[in-house]
Amino acid sequence: MARLDRWRPSRRHPHGRRYPETVTLSVRRARTSDIPAIQQLVEPLVNQRILLGKDRVVLYEAVQEFRIAEDDGQMVGVGALHVMWEDLGEVRTLAAASEWRGKGVGHALIERLEADARELGLSRLFCLTFETDFFGRHGYTEIGEAVVDADVYSELLRSPDDGVAEFLDLSRVKQNTLGNTRMLKLL
Repeated sequence: MARLDRWRPSRRHPHGRRYPETVTLSVRRARTSDIPAIQQLVEPLVNQRILLGKDRVVLYEAVQEFRIAEDDGQMVGVGALHVMWEDLGEVRTLAAASEWRGKGVGHALIERLEADARELGLSRLFCLTFETDFFGRHGYTEIGEAVVDADVYSELLRSPDDGVAEFLDLSRVKQNTLGNTRMLKLL
């Protein structure tokens, strides 16, 4: 559980000043019943071309990768961790509900995903993002091309997963990643 201070205007204060309201944000493993709400939460970001859209069937197939951030039982954020190689994972579909952006939801999710990555034995996390400032504040740095050795590269080329292709910076996914930055964090 993460404790967050959420600011709301006070009705009692004559000048509309804001006072903190403490909320307890919980992050839990996703369930299959969460998939429609995950799709609804990320839809605005997909429409703005900030996140790549995923078909519902793909979300169900990856439900075990997702974590849900909740405030009092209400989904306020989502994020996923996808294992790519023995030491390498990807942070995917990290999003907060519009009214919760900038309030620590992403931070709580990234902390949980990184803890999950360490538990799995991963030592590096990749992300493909427009939110370079956010990920930079969490220790991610922009990467070039040579981030895995040639043997691992040739093994990763066999994966049909678009996230792996994005990590490898393959031309077949360039149309989906224009403007995104490839970033990596050492755990």
